[in-house]
This record gives sequence, C-alpha cells and structure tokens, in this order.
Amino acid sequence: MKNAIDYEKLFNEALRAASLAYAPYSRFRVGAALLLENGDIITGVNVENRSFGVTNCAERSALFAAVSAGFRSFRAIAVATPDSDYPVSPCGVCRQALSEFMPPETPVIFGPAENAITYSTIGELYPYDALHELAGPR
Repeated sequence: MKNAIDYEKLFNEALRAASLAYAPYSRFRVGAALLLENGDIITGVNVENRSFGVTNCAERSALFAAVSAGFRSFRAIAVATPDSDYPVSPCGVCRQALSEFMPPETPVIFGPAENAITYSTIGELYPYDALHELAGPR
C-alpha cells in the first residue's frame, strides 16, 4: 500500500516554488509540486515571455523536468497561485499535458494559500479525455 500523501507538504513545496516564478508581465506567480511514485517532489514555475506563446506554465515546467529526468509515474500535483484571491485550477493545456501521464484518479490540489485549497482529481478537471480512448490499452 502506498504511503498517504502529505497534501500540506506538497502544497507548501508548490508555494515555495511560486516565489521563484518569472512573471514580470502578468505579475501572477505560479508554482507546481509534482509528487513522484518514489516520494520525491519535483517543482516547476511559470516562466513568462513578452511573446505570450513562449510562456510556460508551472505545471508543465514540473512535468517536463520530471519526464526529462526519466520519471513517468506520478502520485499527485499541487499548484500554488499566491497572487490570486481564490483557487485557480490548471489551464486547459496543462490539463491535457498532465492527463498524458496521470490516470483520472490522480489528486490535484490548488489554491492561493494553505487556508484556501481546492482538492480535485485529473478526471474531475478533465472529464472527457477522448485521447486515452483513442490510444487504446497501454
């Protein structure tokens, strides 16, 4: 049986990562903390560019770093948006990217602070994931 997920620790890692974000245009810092199967955590931040299409979200930064390091299985992800007044969920592009590597039951927590966290899952955020159906059994 897997160890219980320490959601508070995971969220605090995302919050700590957000302080490193590069967001000079939006002034909207985002940090993500991705919990690996082995219990390690890989973080990512949003990195903006004045050419908006070049910007990368925190969730994908963490995911891409993990995949680049050889990881393909994840237990949970936390997303911190300390510059918002309410919980902001991952964007559509990030939902798509996360769903590539995470089953629908994977926990997703997000919020601006510890006292304003929303708990969800990949499946709740991305309910109609037809691409997995197209891919067939893995």
